[in-house]
Amino acid sequence: MLCLLCKTFPPRYALTIRLLVLLLLVQHVASACTTEQPQEEFESPLNRASGDTTSVRSNRRAPASLTLLGNPFVASPAKSNSLSAYFDKIQDDFWVEADPVENLHRPDVTDTIYTIRFGNSMLELYAPTRSGKLLLQVADIRNSSITLRNNLRVGMPQEELTARLKGQNIRIQQSPDKIVASTSEGAPISLYFFLKNGKVSRIFYEGYVD
Repeated sequence: MLCLLCKTFPPRYALTIRLLVLLLLVQHVASACTTEQPQEEFESPLNRASGDTTSVRSNRRAPASLTLLGNPFVASPAKSNSLSAYFDKIQDDFWVEADPVENLHRPDVTDTIYTIRFGNSMLELYAPTRSGKLLLQVADIRNSSITLRNNLRVGMPQEELTARLKGQNIRIQQSPDKIVASTSEGAPISLYFFLKNGKVSRIFYEGYVD
């Protein structure tokens, strides 16, 4: 076809025409080879940034551990949301009751109260349906089947109890028959240690659930 096209022009233009046509063919082939660009060059900035999301994560972090009054049995915030964390601490036979209860703020939402009983002692935990948390609201400990954090327990001497409570960011009130540890600010939470013959005979926890 190239030869036929060249014959239609005078001989003195034939070489020039051939060179022009050849140049056009070379450009066409080159452009066809470069139409498909490397995928990475045209990768969406959104896709490129999706691999690292640390820059957009919230800086809010959960506390490393709960305060003694926040939860006198389990220090880890994550573990405190599991019933098994309390089961593991009980050195006695126990049973669990689950009762539905109306949410305090949303009457159309049903939450659950779990009561763990062992001997004449009990733990009561509130489980809001929407949050997935497990909140200790009451504990009544009357035997040594369970030990609290800092080795606080029924049967311990009064002097040991006083020493272990020192250094905690709590308010301590003492009378001949009991020692009360409570929050100095914030939500009202109290931990009662009843005394008999110089030893702890009962521990009662009164938490706060909103």
